[in-house]
Amino acid sequence: MTRAAPTWLMPIVAIFTLQTISSFLNRLIPIIAPDMSAEYGWSGSSIGYLTASNSLGSLAILVAGSAMLRQIGGMRTLQLTMLIGAACMAWLLVPSLTVALIACFFMGLSGGAANPAGSEVLQKYSPPGKRNLMFSIKQAGVPLGGVLAGLFVPVLVTVAGWRISLFICAIIILVPTMMFWRLSSRLDETPNKKAHFFHFPTMESLRTLTVPLAALRHNSGLMKMSVVGSLFAVSQSCWFTFTVIYLVDQLGYSLSLAGAVFAVMQAGGVIGRIVLGWLSDYLRSAKATLTLAAVFSTITTVMLGQTSSAWPLWSVIALAFIAGGSAASWNGVQIAEVARHSPPDLISETSAGSSILVNLINMLAPTLFALFVASTGRYDYAFMCAGALTLLVLVVLPREPRRA
Repeated sequence: MTRAAPTWLMPIVAIFTLQTISSFLNRLIPIIAPDMSAEYGWSGSSIGYLTASNSLGSLAILVAGSAMLRQIGGMRTLQLTMLIGAACMAWLLVPSLTVALIACFFMGLSGGAANPAGSEVLQKYSPPGKRNLMFSIKQAGVPLGGVLAGLFVPVLVTVAGWRISLFICAIIILVPTMMFWRLSSRLDETPNKKAHFFHFPTMESLRTLTVPLAALRHNSGLMKMSVVGSLFAVSQSCWFTFTVIYLVDQLGYSLSLAGAVFAVMQAGGVIGRIVLGWLSDYLRSAKATLTLAAVFSTITTVMLGQTSSAWPLWSVIALAFIAGGSAASWNGVQIAEVARHSPPDLISETSAGSSILVNLINMLAPTLFALFVASTGRYDYAFMCAGALTLLVLVVLPREPRRA
């Protein structure tokens, strides 16, 4: 007699798949944008504008989307934003920077919806004793989506051109989104499934924009754990944004070699998120796990600024892999802890509020980093400051209750 699959398996598979595809969608822009900008005659700085617009879309759904998350459910919200993002990829065929900025904004919506949706589903369906591991597996979809985009899309653009690549990537996004469409109606628990989730703005509805951040004030542990995520995001965003350009400009790497090092870092993030989630459950201490991640994140970030062309390639690759396992792997444990500190009926809101803080840092930290390097020319000091800020995690981490 065959054993039935555990009830938590399909929810975990569904949210992990959608998290990966959402990340894939939002990693397309910096890969396709160079060829698109060259054909349209846009300046090289346009890539930065498109990426910033994408991040703004993620932030917008976190701030303004709490009502939708509560009304129609996290999974359905994530799927709708992914359908919108896939459809808006067609707007990139219009040779207008303004239209492209709008398209990138809507493509970024799913990036903001993924964390609240995942937290809502996993908090209900994660098996006892494996909650942090399940959250970390889900979060491993973020770097995995980046790895898939980095390996697949450049080859596709070379073979078929960026226009055909957009069409194929849209199909890749649509298929898994629709595959789990029916499952979402069973996973999402909404107060009134017949209610409409769109309403014209009123003063009352505008007040809901403050709900995600206000929800973080429910208890001190919740706010502290959200600040912890923001401090981790300083080093992570600087690694993600400046690794390639630093290796090319300062160490003289070719673009392909720098991209390979970046891919190693993303792969380290896939493994590291799962390992840290398992370690947190094994030790029964998220604080110990996040402390370890903060220390290694600080060390690797500072060391990146100390590298030079005299360093052997293997040492830089090893540094990138360790950074992926620490500076880019804290997310699952931190999100699980936010959900644990949250009241059961406010998980979507607190997850969104925590993600808002992280997304603000993801935009602010690289901007300040770039301004500092532009004015001083010192990458080493900039990476040192980023690492020092992440080390403040050790001060902010909330105390854990004593275990029997």
